[in-house]
Amino acid sequence: MTQRDVVFPPGRQALYERNRYSPAIRSNGFLFVSGQVGSHPDGSPEPDLKAQVRQAFTNLNAILGEAGCSFDDVVDVTVFMVDPQAKFEAIWQVVPEFWGAAPHPTLTAVGVTWLYGFDFEIKVIARLPS
Repeated sequence: MTQRDVVFPPGRQALYERNRYSPAIRSNGFLFVSGQVGSHPDGSPEPDLKAQVRQAFTNLNAILGEAGCSFDDVVDVTVFMVDPQAKFEAIWQVVPEFWGAAPHPTLTAVGVTWLYGFDFEIKVIARLPS
């Protein structure tokens, strides 16, 4: 098997190793980023919903930056939300702070019943700089 080209954000490698997954993998000109949640450095959830969404994007941006990317390089987004009917509007008030200008990436939003104590998760695919 080929060795995976893993990208770790600064200061969080132990958290990913403890949970046994890679935050992101470079492959064939793309960066595949695992779902990011609004966790503190120890992995615990940020309790405030809007702050949790901001922290999820901050964690995502740390990974993108480590790979030499930004959110402008993102081509595909999947978001997961617990109780989207009740929380979508609050979540989508925060998103424009990070999303950037049109044209926007593709988006799939999925309502879920459980996210390990979180209310929001975002995973992306970004193109790597040439």
